Amino acid sequence: MKKVLKWLGLGLAGLVGLIIIAVVVVIVVSSQRVNATYDIAVEPVEIPDDEEAVTWGEHVAIIRGCTDCHTKNLAGGTLIDEPAIGQINPSNLTSGAGGIGGSYTDTDWIRAIRHGVGPDGKPLIFMPSQEFYFLSDKDLGALIAYLKTVPPVDNQPPAITIGPLGRVLFLAGQLDLVPAEKIDHEAPRPVGADPGVTAAYGEYLAVGCTGCHGPSFSGGPIPGVPPDWPAAANLTPGGDLANWNEQAFIETLRTGLTPEEKQLNAQYMPWPTYSQMTDDELKAVWLYLQSLPAKETGNR
Repeated sequence: MKKVLKWLGLGLAGLVGLIIIAVVVVIVVSSQRVNATYDIAVEPVEIPDDEEAVTWGEHVAIIRGCTDCHTKNLAGGTLIDEPAIGQINPSNLTSGAGGIGGSYTDTDWIRAIRHGVGPDGKPLIFMPSQEFYFLSDKDLGALIAYLKTVPPVDNQPPAITIGPLGRVLFLAGQLDLVPAEKIDHEAPRPVGADPGVTAAYGEYLAVGCTGCHGPSFSGGPIPGVPPDWPAAANLTPGGDLANWNEQAFIETLRTGLTPEEKQLNAQYMPWPTYSQMTDDELKAVWLYLQSLPAKETGNR
C-alpha cells in the first residue's frame, strides 16, 4: 500500500510540475509576443484640413467601428472585462487628459491605424489594424484629420490586462491580441477600390466584417469571445441571405430587424454602426456578399 501511495505521490508531483512548466511557458511566450518591438517604415499620407475632409473622416470613423470600441466620443473605455480572458480598454483618442490625441503626430496616427503599432514600437493590443491596413490614403487621411478635431475628453482608461485563458487562446491562434503580427508591414500598399455601387467597393467596405464573420464570411462561433456570445451569421449565399434581396438587406442594417422578424442584438451585431452607411455603400456591400461562393455556416 505504501508503495502505491508513493507512486501516486510521485505521479501527482510530476503532474503539478508539468502544469507549472506549462503556465510559465504560456506567460513567457505570450509576454514576448505582446511586448515585441516593430521597426515600421511609415509611408507618409496627406492629411487634409478642410471641412469636407473632416466630415468624411467622421463618417469613416463611424462605419469602420472606431466609435464602437473607443466609444462615441472616442474617449475610450472598457470593451472586454472577463477575468479569465482579460480586460481590454481601448485608448482615449482625444487630446484630453489621459488621451493620446494631444501627443500623436501624423506619423504616429498612421503607424497606429495602418500597422497596429504605437510610437514606442510596441504592438497595440486588440487594435484591428489588419482591417485598417486596407484603408485608402484618402480615407486614412480624412480619418486622421477628423481625429485631430475631436473635442478633448478627460479620461484615463485602465491598463490592459490579459488573463490566463486569454493568453492560451492567443497562443492557440483563437484570439487576435496582436493584430500587428498578421500584417506584412513591408508589402506594397494595397490600392483601395474607387467609391461606387460595385462589388469591388463592397469588398473594401466589408473588410471590417471579417473579425466576426470570418475571412470567408460564413460565420459560425467567433474565436476568443466570451462563451455566451452567439455565433456569427453566414453572410454568403449559403446562409439566410440567399432568401433576401437588396432592399431587405438595407432595411435590416437600418432597423436591426431581419426579414425573419429577428431583432439583432446591437451588443453582438453592431447594426447601428452600419446603419450610418449611405445607400450606395450598403448596395456595394450587398453586391459583394452576393458575389461570394456559398459556404456552409462555420466554414471560416
